Amino acid sequence: MKKLFLLALLAFMAGTAIAAENYTVIFKAKGSYEEVRDFIRMGIESEGLVINNIGHIADMLERTGKDLGATKKVYEYGEQFEFCSATLSRTMMEADPHAIVLCPFIISVYQMPGDKTVYLSYRKPAYTKNPKLKKALAEIEKLQVKIIKGAME
Repeated sequence: MKKLFLLALLAFMAGTAIAAENYTVIFKAKGSYEEVRDFIRMGIESEGLVINNIGHIADMLERTGKDLGATKKVYEYGEQFEFCSATLSRTMMEADPHAIVLCPFIISVYQMPGDKTVYLSYRKPAYTKNPKLKKALAEIEKLQVKIIKGAME
């Protein structure tokens, strides 16, 4: 049953995610950056979750780039939403206390200069042989995909 669930999740994601490196899952969204970003925020909050922090990554790179003498603009817009689920985080860390490094969960929203596409992404779950942790990570990924897909509708 577990294998069937994971296969179904992978099949679902394969049809919606674009090619990505082995550390991220990336989606392309339609709409303005502001709309998509707000839908991500609402999606997280509608799950009863609290956003711990919003990382203003594009602003940070722009600000610090000047100090470093860097001139390349990496993002037009770019933010990360950090959040946790008490239930999923506890399950994950009960399965493996070292999984503390996997919390908080993050969904990134960004747009690159000259590209009208709004990208949504999250970190791929870590590989583990621990079946309890594997199950917890699959549930976390399922939540992230649900929030992203909701923002894309």
